[in-house]
Amino acid sequence: MKTSFDIIKGIHPGFVLERELQKRSLGKGQFAIAVGEFPQTLTAITKGKRRMNTSLSMKIEKMLAIEEGYFMILQVYYDIEQEKKKTRQDSKNDKPDVSLLRKILFWDTDINKIDWEKQKKAVVKRIFERGNEDEKNEIRRFYGSDTINAILNQN
Repeated sequence: MKTSFDIIKGIHPGFVLERELQKRSLGKGQFAIAVGEFPQTLTAITKGKRRMNTSLSMKIEKMLAIEEGYFMILQVYYDIEQEKKKTRQDSKNDKPDVSLLRKILFWDTDINKIDWEKQKKAVVKRIFERGNEDEKNEIRRFYGSDTINAILNQN
């Protein structure tokens, strides 16, 4: 069973902070001043355009009575996720040959925006339920037979 922390791993800590401030009905500008930070800095963090730093993280956590290190842990997981994305993009084998997949199989999404790693269970199930043999072979080549079998044998 996933914990609530497991669910938000990989999300920018600023997005989590934004939600926390909204839940508590706190304005970003006033909150930023209360923790001794420029409102522009806090806004950039809540928009995911700037990293959370240790000093600010500790001030925010103290002010909101959140466990120490929470936002920095989120920042590290976010950084890891970004590095994985970068590594996948640098890899030549970061996605299957989409020219072999009929676009109708992904009628509800843009096939070029699929995160092939995060959404592999849905992709495998969809291809093996509705795809032809060429599509199944391409997905099998991309993910490997062991991964395909593990996904298809889950209940």
